[in-house]
Formats: sequence, C-alpha cells, structure tokens
Amino acid sequence: MAGRFGEKRLILASASPRRLDLLAQVGFRPDAVRPSETDETPLRNELPRVLAARLALSKSQAQNLSPAEVLLAADTVVAVGRRALGKPRDAQEARAFLRLLSGRRHRVITGIAVRNPERIWTREVETAVRFSQLSDQEISGYVDSGEWQGKAGGYAIQGLAGAFIPWISGSYSNVVGLPLRETVTLLRAAGIHPLGNLA
Repeated sequence: MAGRFGEKRLILASASPRRLDLLAQVGFRPDAVRPSETDETPLRNELPRVLAARLALSKSQAQNLSPAEVLLAADTVVAVGRRALGKPRDAQEARAFLRLLSGRRHRVITGIAVRNPERIWTREVETAVRFSQLSDQEISGYVDSGEWQGKAGGYAIQGLAGAFIPWISGSYSNVVGLPLRETVTLLRAAGIHPLGNLA
C-alpha cells in the first residue's frame, strides 16, 4: 500500500508525542507509529554519545520492514560529564537529576537512525544547555507538576523547565527530542520527502 510519501511509507518507531509534533512542524506525518521496545540500560563504562547512538540503532533494527517502509528511530540522552541521565524512574530520582543539573552546563545528545530493508543511515546530534541555580522550592514545584515523567534528564525545555534555562548552544529541537535539520537530511536520503517539499 502506498503511503503519504509516494510509494514509500514512513514508520515512526517512537510513541513520543513530541517527536510527532516536531515532524509535523517540518511537513512529515508518519503513515504509522510502531514503538520499538529495547532495554535502555547503559552498558558498563558506556559514554552518553555511544549510548544514544546504540539505542537508536537498536530501535531501528527491532522491527521487520516491508520493501516500501522507511523507519525512523531516535533516542535522547542527557549527559552530565560522562554520566548519562535517562528518564527518571520516580519523583525522587527526578529531584536528584534536577539537583545535579542545577547551576551547571550539560549536553543533550540524540541518536537518529533511519532504516529501509537495505540500508541504515545514522547521526548523533549534541546541544549544550545551561541551567540556572535552582532553589529547593523550584525543584519541588517542578517535580510536583509531573512534567518530568518520560523525559530524558527529568525535564522538558518546551514546558515549565524553559524558565530554568538561560542559554543553549545548538539545536533547540534536539533538546525537545528530535533534531529537525539532521532528521530531514536522513529521511530525504532514504527517499522520504516532506509534504509539499517544505524542507
């Protein structure tokens, strides 16, 4: 069956509504959303950039594809030095993450993998982010909001946590969850072009 992109069908291997919104922003609406399940536990001594790349690749390879399908997978990691912060397991860990990020600079790294049955295209994108010094009241208020749930590093720049961030260097959409310029480039290489050729 033909998809929205001519003979090719775009499959998003993520249930993230943020990634869907970002793709729509640049003219992509996936034909299907099929999240890939993979163990996101870092390997021993695995660096954050290597982790993000490995998880994106693993998610892209976790599904069988028909000849017409192109699958987009991504994984975002927040890195403080050599330590990777994934999604907090609970409010206590979210609070610990925010204390760690408070008043310092960190990196947000997204691994992207675009795959068809014959080939895989990959890329990693890194953005530097600085948090202001957070008070205990700010941390507690943010944790109580619940916005940290399901977010790498325990925060969402496009939400309430935007008030904590005075400076970034690099791709804003990467911090939200998908670096758009690089993703569009990989999708175009795989034969998936935005609706209306906007990008």
